Amino acid sequence: MIGYITVKHNRKYRYSLLFQAARPGMAWAAGRFLLPFCNRQLINMHTIIYTAASRGHADFGWLNSWHSFSFGSYFDTERIHFGALRVLNDDTVAPGMGFGKHPHDNMEIISIPLEGDLEHGDSMGNMQVIRQGDVQAMSAGTGIVHSEKNHSRDRPVKFLQIWVLPKTRNMKPRYDQKSFADAERHNRLLTVVSPLGSNDGGVQINQDAWFHLARLDKDRSLDYRFRQQGNGLYVFVLEGEASIDGKVLNRRDGMGIEAADAVSISASSDTDLLLMEIPMI
Repeated sequence: MIGYITVKHNRKYRYSLLFQAARPGMAWAAGRFLLPFCNRQLINMHTIIYTAASRGHADFGWLNSWHSFSFGSYFDTERIHFGALRVLNDDTVAPGMGFGKHPHDNMEIISIPLEGDLEHGDSMGNMQVIRQGDVQAMSAGTGIVHSEKNHSRDRPVKFLQIWVLPKTRNMKPRYDQKSFADAERHNRLLTVVSPLGSNDGGVQINQDAWFHLARLDKDRSLDYRFRQQGNGLYVFVLEGEASIDGKVLNRRDGMGIEAADAVSISASSDTDLLLMEIPMI
């Protein structure tokens, strides 16, 4: 079975561990435990790097998943979350396979297909196919049930599954999905996720968070300036190699940055990036 951890949003960081059946029809089990705030392995007061090889890994045949933070059978007290960023899973799902119906509450869930098509259904009545170039956001709020599977019968789907702790608990569940052209992120930052009520152009979530995609040509540089004081930034290299404030990141490496006003990014090769600005709760 695979599992996930839901986090009750308070300063004591109480966690409930729920194990999700890997295939529809399998049983559920639950357990609880208490943990202190994780002691992040800081390079200095402001940055932390997680290499691709250091991530948790689970291979169920139909699902191959890499976990930047504790998830399912992978559990590390030093890697529970980065601020409000709770889950960053790099998933590959085999043709025709997927996650059966399962519940969520009080979590902002973002899906970003990297290759192939993801089929989504939920208790709000949404039935959608999320394709490469699309970004989906779902605010679980008071509770939803959903399923997601590979829409294709002959090729895998690769996507990022991202969970963000909500700003406000027990809101009415909501769904959002948008398509973005590749040209919109060529050598620039494209906003794909933004806070509820904003006009920044991204799918909207119940948190003061902004996600950006960028596709940089080799030797191109740009600066990222924080939208909100006190937020942190998590940079995830999708493809290529980049220097983030002088620190080199390779494919699927991640870097968290705190207590900064701006970050300098330079591409050492043609590079795809995901930047996630989130509150450091």
